[in-house]
Amino acid sequence: MAMIFCNTLYSSSSPSYLSPLTSKPSRFSKNLRPRAQFQSMEDHDDHLRRKFMEFPYVSPTRKQLMVDLMSTVENRLQSQLLPCNLPPDVRNFNNPNGSAEASLHIRSGDKSSPIDFVIGSWIHCKIPTGVSLNITSISGFLNSSTKAPNFVVELIQSSSKSLVLILDLPHRKDLVLNPDYLKEYYQDTALDSHRQSLLKLPEVNPYVSPSLFVRSAFSPTASMLKIDAEEEDKLEEILRDHVSPAAKEVLEVWLERCVKEEEEKIVVGEEERMELERRDKSFRRKSIEEDLDLQFPRMFGEEVSSRVVHAIKEAFGVL
Repeated sequence: MAMIFCNTLYSSSSPSYLSPLTSKPSRFSKNLRPRAQFQSMEDHDDHLRRKFMEFPYVSPTRKQLMVDLMSTVENRLQSQLLPCNLPPDVRNFNNPNGSAEASLHIRSGDKSSPIDFVIGSWIHCKIPTGVSLNITSISGFLNSSTKAPNFVVELIQSSSKSLVLILDLPHRKDLVLNPDYLKEYYQDTALDSHRQSLLKLPEVNPYVSPSLFVRSAFSPTASMLKIDAEEEDKLEEILRDHVSPAAKEVLEVWLERCVKEEEEKIVVGEEERMELERRDKSFRRKSIEEDLDLQFPRMFGEEVSSRVVHAIKEAFGVL
């Protein structure tokens, strides 16, 4: 689909531009086509990225938070990230009857980077009960050259006055067997302070996922919280004044302590690397089985779901 789009743009060039090429071959003609094609690919990529960054179904405060977080990730890691190469019909898709729409943005890390990939997404789905489900999320996954934690922030909302927040640096090592890991990434960084601060608000309570796998995958400092406000404005205030600062500070810890500092450390040993790879792939595979394999067919139908999940599995390295 991307190639068709590029060729269409190229073939629609104006006659005045193409006419000299028909009368006399130009020494630049071999370079013009790749340049035009590359430019059209860049334009299309920019269009799809803007579509993702719209976060069209959520409140302005929530949209601003997601845009700020994604922009920070891409700006800070720009030299380490490759362009998104997902097919257009995977980057933005909907179901046949138009009741569900989603956008997906995945950028793999450069080979020399500790970043495996960064993924952002939003999902909008009208539920038969009459409400709409809106999920926005951003995650950063590291590769086996480092043992540092990953990053995740997700907001799940089906009511204008309440939402679920998941904010964490999910661990990639056993915390009981590796107490230094617990100290380095969780105690020394005071990650638990964000959860504790949010829980002081009367509208905020712990959220308990019905999935045992989800509960086991997050760290002891994870902010897994349910926010219930009496008014929409109050929910927006909590997002702006409390959730947003906490999410940005946790992201900063990840960028500085898990990505930047890990670049300067000695590469992990071969045995540890293999163990990290096994754990990472197991986690990713199970995440897809527990979530996408179950929910996407219901939201988007079998055909769309199969196409999108296949692309995600490929990006996750678990095909």
